[in-house]
Amino acid sequence: MKLNMTIAAATVLAASLVTPAFAQTSGADIYKSKCQMCHLADGSGNKGMKVTAFSKSSTDAQLTLATKNGASNGSMKMQGYAGKLTDDQIKAVVTYIKTLAK
Repeated sequence: MKLNMTIAAATVLAASLVTPAFAQTSGADIYKSKCQMCHLADGSGNKGMKVTAFSKSSTDAQLTLATKNGASNGSMKMQGYAGKLTDDQIKAVVTYIKTLAK
């Protein structure tokens, strides 16, 4: 019985070492919480804030760079999310943004 409990405890410990401490979030969820207030639900951009729509010509690399480091359109400065979102989360939100691009 003691051996079984030791094995069970070791299994739980091992699982906790490989399981992320945070829940994986979809690109849509990240977009809604971090991006939608300025870029709007459909990605058309908040005209009052002078935020433009996402463009189909934007590459994944360009969107990733802007998401990580921030971007500026002259009057508005978007914050960067490097260190706030993981690379996988940034990739997920970029993938979602591509579905909104016009």
